[in-house]
Amino acid sequence: MRIGELAQATGTTPRALRHYEQAGLITSARAANGYRVYDETAVARVGNIRMLIDAGLTTDDLQVFLPCLDGDLLAGWPSPGFLRIAHDRLAVIDRRITAQTAVRDRLAAALSQASVRC
Repeated sequence: MRIGELAQATGTTPRALRHYEQAGLITSARAANGYRVYDETAVARVGNIRMLIDAGLTTDDLQVFLPCLDGDLLAGWPSPGFLRIAHDRLAVIDRRITAQTAVRDRLAAALSQASVRC
């Protein structure tokens, strides 16, 4: 299938698919006309990639999962590698939330003071 067909089948964009390919998460062959051609297993692989990215992991994080991306990721117990990466990513997200909450609180305080003076 061509990139547009894979994008439609997986609910993603051709741009995202090219990004996944550049990151080494998916592969394609080239047709005689130079178009990317994906096999049917790419649908499940892209679905798993999207699920993990939607869960907060990055394309760099997904490198550990390359051998598992074609199967049902939810069928088995999580591997120690997955748990480590997920805990690390959760810690990063928690730090970002804390930092953004502090920025929000400073902005809210500044707005509160500004409205009193105006």
